[in-house]
Parts: sequence; structure tokens; C-alpha cells
Amino acid sequence: MKLTPKHIIVLKVAIHLAQLFSFIWLVFAVLNDHLGADPVQPIIHFTGKAALNTLILSLLISPIAQKFKQGQLIRTRRLLGVYSFVWAAIHLTGYAWLDLALEWQLIGSEIIKRPYLILGATVWVILLLLTITSTQGFQKRLGKKWQQLHNWVYVAVILAPIHYYWSVKSAIVEPAIYIAVAALLLFVRKDKIQRWLKPLHKKCLPTRAKHPQS
Repeated sequence: MKLTPKHIIVLKVAIHLAQLFSFIWLVFAVLNDHLGADPVQPIIHFTGKAALNTLILSLLISPIAQKFKQGQLIRTRRLLGVYSFVWAAIHLTGYAWLDLALEWQLIGSEIIKRPYLILGATVWVILLLLTITSTQGFQKRLGKKWQQLHNWVYVAVILAPIHYYWSVKSAIVEPAIYIAVAALLLFVRKDKIQRWLKPLHKKCLPTRAKHPQS
């Protein structure tokens, strides 16, 4: 059965409801002490995983649509991407506000001292740029550069689970699974990623030629 525009509307409503339910559950858990006496770390952990899960879901859309020949399904990808950034924004706000009390000097020093925070900040900036430029208006305005920009999602999807892996002191199995899933998502797109990186590789060739290895 081919998906119709009406099916896509239903799917989008389901996505909105699922995301809203997750946020309501988080608020309920905080207000009712279900996250323990100190809910700061559980909040940061929950929102970070929500951002990562939604990002992975957004990248699963294309392979599923191609596999089952459901082109209409692509129309849900942007919505999932936007929600991924929303969760990432809540994640960053929770860390900066609840953990570091919005002390900007402390935030800056923490980023410098902890490499995993640099990765997290990089992912956040990528998702911000992709969200801002996700509209059809920006797509027409940027032309071919739009796809080149949005290919940076592949960088975000591998850096995010590495950020998760480095941030935990124990229980590394779950972030390792996320890394494996992200690597699989990139593997199925290897041809597209190679085409994206090819111009960059060509630009690097003259520089390498000037500095031959001895």
C-alpha cells in the first residue's frame, strides 16, 4: 500500500503527540520526584538521548522510504530533524542552567577542559543551522549549496553518540550501540558521502602536492 498525503498527516500528528508526551512525562517526573533527589543529571541525560533518538529516526526515513518505495515518507524527515534540535536545545539549556547556573566563564572553561563538550557544541551548531535552513524558501535560495549544507547531518549523527560515549563514566554499552547504529546509517549512504567529500578532497590535493612526504 502506497502512503498518501493523508497518511503523512496522520504520521506527523503522531510524531507531534509522541514528542509532546515525552516532554510532558519529563515535567511530570520532575514535579513528582521520580528522577531522584537530584534530577539535574537525569534531565540532561533524558533530553540528550531524546535529541539523539530523534536524529537517528530522521536519518532512518530515507532508507526505509527507498526500501519500501514510499516516497511520501520523506515529508516526515524535516519534522523529526526540527524536534531533534528542540531536544538538543533543551539539553544544552539544562546543562548550562541547571548544572552550571548560567555562569558563562565556567561554561567556557568547562568546554575547553572537556573534549566531549566540544563535540556536543559542534552537533548543536550543526542542528541549529540545519533547522534554520530547513524551509523550502531557504532550499530555493541556497540552491545546490542547500544539499551540501544539509549533508553535515552525517557529521552530527556520528559526533552525537561519541559525545554521549565520552560523557559517561560507566555503562558504556548503550552509547556504544548508538555509535554502531550511526556507523550503519553512514555506511548505507557511503556512495553519497563519498560524492559529498570528493570536492573537499580535490581542494586538499594541491596542498598535499606542495608538501610531499619524504
